[in-house]
Amino acid sequence: MNIIIYLFLIYQIVINSFNNEIIKIIGVGDMMIGTNYPSNSYLPKNNGNDILKNVSPIIREADIAFGNLEGTILSEEGEVKKCSNPKKCYAFKSPEEYVKHYKYAGFNILSLANNHINDFGKIGRLNTQRILEENNIYFSGTIEKPYSIFTKDNIKYGFASFSPNKGTIQINNYEKAVEIISLLDSLCDIVIVSFHGGAEGSKYNRVTKEREYFLGENRGNPYEFSRIVIDSGADLVFGHGPHVLRAVDLYKGRFIAYSLGNFATYARFNLSGNRGLAPLIQVNINKKGEFISGKIISAKQIGLGVPVLDNNNEAAKEIKRLTNLDFPNSDLKINDFGEISVNN
Repeated sequence: MNIIIYLFLIYQIVINSFNNEIIKIIGVGDMMIGTNYPSNSYLPKNNGNDILKNVSPIIREADIAFGNLEGTILSEEGEVKKCSNPKKCYAFKSPEEYVKHYKYAGFNILSLANNHINDFGKIGRLNTQRILEENNIYFSGTIEKPYSIFTKDNIKYGFASFSPNKGTIQINNYEKAVEIISLLDSLCDIVIVSFHGGAEGSKYNRVTKEREYFLGENRGNPYEFSRIVIDSGADLVFGHGPHVLRAVDLYKGRFIAYSLGNFATYARFNLSGNRGLAPLIQVNINKKGEFISGKIISAKQIGLGVPVLDNNNEAAKEIKRLTNLDFPNSDLKINDFGEISVNN
C-alpha cells in the first residue's frame, strides 16, 4: 500500500474517533480526462480507466467530493467555438462514457461554471448536464442550473458555482450571488460555493485582493467574492481557474481555497513547474459549517496528465508558502505534511 494512502487512512481513523459529527469534504481543481477534439489522439489509453485510479481510494473516503469539470461531455460532433487557429484551439469534449470515471472515483458534486463549458455551444452544455443528471452527480453554475440542493446522510447540502463566462452564473454579479447563497442558507444545513476566477498562468499564484484581468477579461476579485458569499451564508469556498495553486485562508470560521490548480488535465494542458501540482484538500467541518481541521494530500500530474500521490509533499509545502505570504496573520496553521489546524 502506498505510504501516503496508509497515513491518510490512519488520519481518517483518528478523525472519526475524535468526533463522528465531522463532515469530510474533499476538493480538487480542474479535471479534463481526455478530449476527442481536435482528434482522438488526445484520448488516454485504456479508455481513460487509469487516469484517476491512483487517487480514487482517497476521494471515496469523503462524504462530499468536489471538482471542476473543465469542458463538455459530448459524444456527437457538436459545433466547436470559433477559433482563429483550430490547431491551437483549446476546446474540450470528452466521450459520454467518461462520466463513469468521475462517478467511480467518488465525485458527487462538479462545477460547470468555467470557460470551457461552452466549448461546443448550448448543445454541449445541455448534454453535459443531462449526462451528469443520469449518473446522479450534482452540478451547478450554469444558467439552466445555478445551484443544486441534495441530501446525503441526513444532511441537506446547497451547492452553487460562479464564473465570468457566458452561460454561467456570473462571479461579478454580487447581487445575484448574495441572492442565491442566502436562499441556500435558508434551506440547507451546509452551503458549498465554487468559483472560477483570477488570472491564469504560473506567475498568477498570489491572492491580490484586487480585481483580476486576463486577456482583457474581467476575472473577478476572488478575495472579495469569497468573503461576500461567506457573509451571505456559505460554509466552504473552493476556487479554481488560475491553473496554479494559491493560498488558503479562514474567514469567520469558514475555509477558503483560492485556487486548487490542475488536478487531472490530460494532454492539452501545460503541466510544467507549479502547474503540475495536483493536491486533494480535505476539509473537516462540523454540522454548523465551522472549520475543524484539514489535510492537504499532495499529488502531482505525471506524463500527459495523470495524478499520482507525492511523497515529497510539494503541493502542501507550496500552499503553506503562499498562505504565509498572502495571509501572514491567518488563523490557519499548515505543517510540511499538509495538516491544517486552527491557530490558538
